[in-house]
Amino acid sequence: MRTMAMSRGVLLAAAGLMAGLAAPAHAAGQSSGQLGSIFKKAQQVHDLEISDEDEEKIGAGVSEKIRARYGVVQDPAIHKYVELVGLTLTAHSSRPNLPWKFIVLDTDGVNALAAPGGYIHITRGALSLMKNEAELADVLGHEIIHVTEKHTIRAIQKGKAIQMGTNETMANSPALLGKLVDKATDAVMAGFGRNEELEADDKGLVVAASAGYDPKGLGAFLTTLSDRNKGASSKQGLFASHPEMDERLKKLETEIATRKLTGTVVMDARFHENVKYKAVEQTAIATVTKGAAGLAGDSGSGQKKSDDKPADDGKKKKGGFGLGKLMTASGPEQKSAEGTSGAAARGVTDSERDAKGGSNPAMVSVKVTAAELVAFKKEGKLS
Repeated sequence: MRTMAMSRGVLLAAAGLMAGLAAPAHAAGQSSGQLGSIFKKAQQVHDLEISDEDEEKIGAGVSEKIRARYGVVQDPAIHKYVELVGLTLTAHSSRPNLPWKFIVLDTDGVNALAAPGGYIHITRGALSLMKNEAELADVLGHEIIHVTEKHTIRAIQKGKAIQMGTNETMANSPALLGKLVDKATDAVMAGFGRNEELEADDKGLVVAASAGYDPKGLGAFLTTLSDRNKGASSKQGLFASHPEMDERLKKLETEIATRKLTGTVVMDARFHENVKYKAVEQTAIATVTKGAAGLAGDSGSGQKKSDDKPADDGKKKKGGFGLGKLMTASGPEQKSAEGTSGAAARGVTDSERDAKGGSNPAMVSVKVTAAELVAFKKEGKLS
């Protein structure tokens, strides 16, 4: 498939053809050769095109890496509960027909990670800090928007770090798929920029409230995280790269009022019937050995608690990864990207993100029937 990026090359080729027609006969052979060269160059690469099917393949690869890093809670009951909440939300999203999967990661670290194609991961550490189902729904709604708005895919496309040959597709090039999975994993683990996070906040609240959930749950959970991070040298774990907390909370309040989001469902009792994890203090989380995991944006996969100290010599260090490396933007886009990997670039240990994970990466298969989803919504007075 040729793209608009080829237009300039085609125009140049046409110009070459006209020149060839006007040239003397002895130069015809030379002009023909030049024309062929121009067309060849124009068709050598085309802009990265990623279909919904391709996106799902990339997401499956990213999820596999994330699950290998943190492990998966091998409990069908908790997965089914989270999936029921998640599917209630996705029905109100702009992409309800994606093959959505909701995965509980086996780590005390507080985090949530959205991979392309509908793979939503949330840690048991995050679940342990939540107070009710509305908080869970609002956080899942935020992650769902990262998928529906293709934040990871667009970051890769903007970066132009990967281009496809004229006849190259993910179906006929496993190497291309591997490169895309690696880049997407980098972006997911690094976190998104300010603009993407605020968009996920805004649209995620709409999705949750449309289902009937109280949209104030996200603000409540963010406040819990803020309190948890007070003793840390830098923001940790979930939303570590997000905009400043005061700004976000004010924007959340404004959006709820402006959009007149009237969801009221909280479901405290049902949440605690299904989620029984106990929170682990941030300073008590076992972390992995730095550099051992082989997963970008992560410090490793060893089994000991890290004794690494934040590297702070008063100077900004270059390097790291994430959207800042994937995009060559300037202005607002660049500023948005720069916020995603600051802590990693400075060598700051993030005990939430660097948390030790479980040893079993296997997906937990659960089946949610249409009747079960209807009953779940009816019990919670959800739509």
